[in-house]
Amino acid sequence: MEQEQLNFQRIATAIDYVRNNFKRQPSLEEIAEVVHLSPFHFQRMFTEWAGVSPKKFLQYTSVEYAKHLLKERQVTLFDAAEATGLSGTGRLHDLFVTIEAMTPGEYKNGGENLQISYEFAATPFGMICIASTEKGICHLEFADDEPEGLAALSKRFPGAHLKSANMNGHQTALAFFQRDWNSEEKIRLHLKGTEFQLKVWQALLQIPSGNLSSYGKLAESFGNPGASRAIGTAIGDNPVAFIIPCHRVIQSGGQPGGYHWGIPRKNAMIGWEAALLEEKEA
Repeated sequence: MEQEQLNFQRIATAIDYVRNNFKRQPSLEEIAEVVHLSPFHFQRMFTEWAGVSPKKFLQYTSVEYAKHLLKERQVTLFDAAEATGLSGTGRLHDLFVTIEAMTPGEYKNGGENLQISYEFAATPFGMICIASTEKGICHLEFADDEPEGLAALSKRFPGAHLKSANMNGHQTALAFFQRDWNSEEKIRLHLKGTEFQLKVWQALLQIPSGNLSSYGKLAESFGNPGASRAIGTAIGDNPVAFIIPCHRVIQSGGQPGGYHWGIPRKNAMIGWEAALLEEKEA
């Protein structure tokens, strides 16, 4: 797990470097030097991690890629086009993720008396803490270490009973990070949020993988163009990283905007999904 975390940090650093210097198109050798690897080792590590070469992957994570999606493709939130699937046999996870809200009592009392099982796992984007109730996944956050991850979970559910346990529902959710989207099993989320937050999180699930939207477009979809700031706050409170794809929302001008778990990680996710979409369209 420590080695995978180190590899992700190197990849994230490389992506962050390219975003800050993309106008002059840094070479493979220059980027490899930044992460203290030989060009050969860096090329191999990056390709194993992302499934595409550094050059192609970093094209997707540039500001120009974001502008292309927002302006040229005219991406819309509730588009029912084929972009909602990555293959003929697989179904994109957006199509079978369902949200169940916690009761007002559970929300008010911080999950009092809830039994929550949690575990830590490695992903291509760093270590995560994933947790669930008997009704579904309630928490998925990136964490630099286990104490930090457990503290975040306890803060979100201060009244719950927490226990470390491996759960089948966790493994189904973690399969998303391995590109295994062929399962017909529904992913159920059991979330603590206001009615407005739940609506925003549900809307995020409608953004196809490999595509992006903006805070402004989300506000328009709610019939309130002036609600961008409130929507941005709700997005920042997303309790389930990656599965609820808040990383697919960027600023209208193509800049990545904020991200609770770090801009380099957000850039990495955007590029990873864009690469998968490119594989489908090729």
